Amino acid sequence: MKDMHDIIIRPVLTEKAYEGFADKRYVFEVPVNANKMEIKKAVEEVFASDRVKVEKVNTVRTIGKVKRQGLHSGRRPEVKKAYVTLTRDSKPIKFFEAMGTEE
Repeated sequence: MKDMHDIIIRPVLTEKAYEGFADKRYVFEVPVNANKMEIKKAVEEVFASDRVKVEKVNTVRTIGKVKRQGLHSGRRPEVKKAYVTLTRDSKPIKFFEAMGTEE
């Protein structure tokens, strides 16, 4: 069995991600081979202290871009992002509460 902390690699903190905080929508980078059920269980287990309930998970997989430098070419790594939406009665994740608010 996979460790749930290995499924969530890191949060994605971009302007588009900040816009979703008000709607309880958070973006995480996950392994390319992770499926939606694993992501849902991982978010609920990792943030269990915040009592979160996941309503839905949408995933986006981007293929690595080919880059060249002279004769040598390489590829950037593939990335999979998970857009996680919490239920209405769920509490927001405390880690993200201070982010996205302007002071």
